[in-house]
Amino acid sequence: MEREWRKEWEGENAEAAADAELTKIALEEARKKAKQKLKDQDRDAAREIIAEAQGAALIIPKRKRLTVNDATVEKLGELLNDNPRGLLVVRDELPGLLAKLEDEAFQVDRAFYLEAFNGDASFKYDRIGRGTVEIEMATLSLVGGIQPARIAPIVRGAVSGSSADGLVQRLQLTVWPDLSKDWEWRDRRPDPDAEQDYEAAFLRLESLNLGTTETPALRRFTKEAQGLFIEWMTALQCEARSGAQSEALEAHLLKMPKTVASLALVFQLLSGDHEAIGDDALLHALAWADYLRTHAIRLYAAGTYAAEAGARLILNRREALPSPFRARDVHQKGWAGLSDRDAVEAALQILISTHNLSLREVTARAAGGRPTSEYLWHPKIAGGGQ
Repeated sequence: MEREWRKEWEGENAEAAADAELTKIALEEARKKAKQKLKDQDRDAAREIIAEAQGAALIIPKRKRLTVNDATVEKLGELLNDNPRGLLVVRDELPGLLAKLEDEAFQVDRAFYLEAFNGDASFKYDRIGRGTVEIEMATLSLVGGIQPARIAPIVRGAVSGSSADGLVQRLQLTVWPDLSKDWEWRDRRPDPDAEQDYEAAFLRLESLNLGTTETPALRRFTKEAQGLFIEWMTALQCEARSGAQSEALEAHLLKMPKTVASLALVFQLLSGDHEAIGDDALLHALAWADYLRTHAIRLYAAGTYAAEAGARLILNRREALPSPFRARDVHQKGWAGLSDRDAVEAALQILISTHNLSLREVTARAAGGRPTSEYLWHPKIAGGGQ
């Protein structure tokens, strides 16, 4: 679809280039006439001539897009204004983007991605070179791949609370599959009917009239589907508030209703019935929710396990650390699984919560300096007791 749109846009641009020259000539002629009117002391007529010429100014054709690979948030804002139905950020390798969003220098970018999850909010930022960019509808989806070892530190931040702003929890369609131990060569002809149906699904969704940003088309559950959704939602909310799950997983579960509703809407639209979301589409979405939940549990378990392993390693090697010690003392050791500061912080938080360590703030010696954190082992641990 994007290839076809690009060809149309290039053709429109060629016409626009010719129109630009004609507009330029027309403006020059209008300026001459307006200048003469000014000489005649007829300022109103001069203004009317210029206004009429500018009213016929060139309209720059907008390029229709579905996907983006790499763009600044400022450029994304411009693209979203040209494509208010939203864009899909496609990154074969997600670590680069996620690492960037972890950097303190890119917290505005992080805030933008967090806001774009809802898909119904505006966003505004001001830049000296680019001026004010107002996004009427910040709607982004994200797809890509990442290795388990690269996602674990990010999950640790969500688990420990050092970066618990909901970014990880917004990765609602995360799957963590196991590699099959068996491999078999298969050489078969692709199913042409399946491929045609696959392409037709995207074409059908793109052709739908979804309204405008001001008056979007609304789809509601049928009475039966609404009852099912309320029943599922009630059970989910009760579980998430029971304290049986980690805070990070609770936050993930509490974002699942949006995922279920979105999936049900997509399934309903693909069925060809656009009036209301029925129970078939909702049951399909709820089956997906059960599947995705198992992968979410694995995702957060990886972050928790890594932090616990790091805490256990620090505890076992405590004699190699000064007393008291600081986080950087651990980081400088370069121990396995504790190579970044977030991993060290998460492990130390576990040791504090289990009463193996205590934390104290030390006032900075230099005026204006920031206090530092020091860690002390529990007397029984320091003395070799259990």
